[in-house]
Amino acid sequence: MKYVIRVLPALYMGLIWLLSSMPSDAVVALPAEGIDAFIKESLHLVEFGLLYLLLFLAGLTFGGFRPVMSFVFMGVAILWGLVDEIHQSFVPARSATVIDFVKDTIGVLVVSHFMHHAYFSGKFKRLGDWLRKFERLFAVR
Repeated sequence: MKYVIRVLPALYMGLIWLLSSMPSDAVVALPAEGIDAFIKESLHLVEFGLLYLLLFLAGLTFGGFRPVMSFVFMGVAILWGLVDEIHQSFVPARSATVIDFVKDTIGVLVVSHFMHHAYFSGKFKRLGDWLRKFERLFAVR
């Protein structure tokens, strides 16, 4: 199971790449254009926050998780957001904007705030307890 957890971030990054290669309405198109646009624009926050979460959880499977790893994972997730926006600029029927990259980055920063502080500083105690339990369960022995 720990190997699946370790591979999930790469698979998810591939999924992001695949979906970015398609027109924005290729998978889902809601009938109300305004709602469709709002939801898809909001998903930038979720999409890259989830990438950071998967990277964080994968990192826990190695044991000895350190703060620097959290920051490296933040950098990887933010950089993938930038790569995604550059990639989209070459895809017909897609666009790349600075504001989308900002939303990607905000999603990473919000999730990293909760994960980092839960694990390292004792804030968000229930989340921190769950993360430590997750690490004990899946970390290399």
